[in-house]
Amino acid sequence: MEKLRINLKKTKLPKVKFVDEFKAFALRGNVVDMAVGIVIGAAFGKIVTSLVNDIIMPPIGLLLGGVNFSDLKFVMNDMIGNRPPVTINYGNFIQVIIDFLIIAFAIFMVIKILAKAKRKEEVAPVPVKAPEPTAPSKEEILLTDIRDLLKKNTEK
Repeated sequence: MEKLRINLKKTKLPKVKFVDEFKAFALRGNVVDMAVGIVIGAAFGKIVTSLVNDIIMPPIGLLLGGVNFSDLKFVMNDMIGNRPPVTINYGNFIQVIIDFLIIAFAIFMVIKILAKAKRKEEVAPVPVKAPEPTAPSKEEILLTDIRDLLKKNTEK
């Protein structure tokens, strides 16, 4: 059996302009819009996290007897020597769930407001004026006269 050998130096592959393809992809409108949305979403997430951690959770913790949710944990193994203890931080998990619920609610409200504004925009269409009738052209006047004369001749 003969081995099939391909000489890659002699094989001509089509040249792909990788940079051009990347530019076409990156500068497409949807990609830019998505990037802007991700950046704004990350900033919005930080704002909501601060709202939850600094404003909402302290009163809730006070109502629950001074509990700080991020301190709640279940210790599985105490500290041995220099090794830190093994813990399950369920308080932090509760904190993240509350963050998520508040962010989801805020996004829901923003989308609901945008949908309502869009509906109002669709309901009130811009009135379109009917074009004013123009004076008949010379040809139209002439054709009308010919029609009228033909009617007269056929009536006799």
